[in-house]
Amino acid sequence: MTKTESGLAQRLKRDGLPVVVILLAVLVIWYLGAIWMNSAGAIERVLPSDTPWTWQQLVAATMDMQRPVLPTPHQVAIDFWSSIVDWPVTSPRNLLFHVAVTAESTLWGFVMGTLLGLVLAVLIVHSRTLDRALLPWIVASQTVPVLAIAPIVLVILGSLGFSGVAPKAVIAMYLCFFPVTVAMVQGLRSPQRIETEMMHTYAASKWQALWLLRFPASLPFLFPALRVGIAAGLVGAMVAELPTGAVAGLGARLLTGSYYGNTVQIWSALVMSALLGLALTFAVVGVEKLVLSRRGGQA
Repeated sequence: MTKTESGLAQRLKRDGLPVVVILLAVLVIWYLGAIWMNSAGAIERVLPSDTPWTWQQLVAATMDMQRPVLPTPHQVAIDFWSSIVDWPVTSPRNLLFHVAVTAESTLWGFVMGTLLGLVLAVLIVHSRTLDRALLPWIVASQTVPVLAIAPIVLVILGSLGFSGVAPKAVIAMYLCFFPVTVAMVQGLRSPQRIETEMMHTYAASKWQALWLLRFPASLPFLFPALRVGIAAGLVGAMVAELPTGAVAGLGARLLTGSYYGNTVQIWSALVMSALLGLALTFAVVGVEKLVLSRRGGQA
């Protein structure tokens, strides 16, 4: 085994083993919870009432109930796989169809929220008046639950003729802009006094100082906020799909499952939303590594 292969194996053992252990623990707890929560329904609807049954029969009955209180991991995995391979991607029965709808709203909201956060941060850093006037309201805006904001925003935008992706993107933007604003305010203020005085010595304008000094210094603050923002935007996009009665999107998939009591479908949509959140977060991490590595290379 070469040194590279040996190092890779050690890294996988160091980083992958804890993940595997936690995953196995979650699966064991999940199965035990399914047995406990489904046992009452299994006794009432599945097991015979006129003949005695064993605990093995009870456990087996809780594992494959049609409408369980808590589906087992293998039930969710089967429904997850079936919804992807048994239906065309353009079918509303396919989870990937709903992923595309929710991802579109999330990405638009993420882009708008990031731009809004950057603009607000620049204004706050360069104006004491706006610092005192805007920042408290920005913080206060996040104390209002998104479930209360979503119907109001959807009704207002609907009356203005906006429908489809736009209202959901606005809700996602509402949750995205806050971490970006707060982190960028801190990042733009991170250069030391000697560095800002040096820019004044070179007669640099505020915009030159922003682009050449403050913005590069804020990048380590920006990308962690973007990771939080993209995850929050996904939550906002899914929440925005609930009050509209949408027929597409992961939020709509959750709503449909709750209407018909299909808990397996609900959990499949939850797993898919978690995977989508991980994919979007890793995409931001990839951009972060690319930007910071180029910055380091130029330095």
